[in-house]
Amino acid sequence: MGRFSEDELQAVVSRYEATRSQALTERDEQLRAFHAAGWRPVDLQRVTGYSRETIRQALRPEVRRATNISRRRTAPQPPADYRPYGDRKPYVVAETLAALHGPIGGMVTLPRHLDWSGHAEYDLDRPARLASMYKVVLTEASTVEDLNTWLDADLLRRLWPSLWLPPQLRQRWEEAFPELAAARSTAA
Repeated sequence: MGRFSEDELQAVVSRYEATRSQALTERDEQLRAFHAAGWRPVDLQRVTGYSRETIRQALRPEVRRATNISRRRTAPQPPADYRPYGDRKPYVVAETLAALHGPIGGMVTLPRHLDWSGHAEYDLDRPARLASMYKVVLTEASTVEDLNTWLDADLLRRLWPSLWLPPQLRQRWEEAFPELAAARSTAA
């Protein structure tokens, strides 16, 4: 904060808001003058690059006032029963880590239902690609069989602390397998 005061900062913002408001008023007056001279809204839009709504509000100030009042009154709110996507996504959790016997090296191509990115080929000998494949399988698996086929228990334990996962998925796995939570806290 040093050599500048809050009053000086508020003055900067006030000057900006005043000039912005004045510039908006002048622009709208000029657009209305062009319209009165025969320019169609579509031509004003084409030449200025403004949206149809911006032109409409410039030509009819009462529309802008009504829109702004409406926006101030009604802040968008999610429905009362709204749950974030991560809470609704049906993440699959393995029944037991011992059943995870997926590949541990070489090149792997995941099936399209797990990885539809167009880059479904993973070199498991490259640490970044290995971690990326584990993240994809953990987040996109729709059956326990997907997990058993593509994940390896020892690799999962080793990678777990460093995997970038949705918190809901991580929580479900760590509740089912406390050893994963312990591995993460040990690594931290």
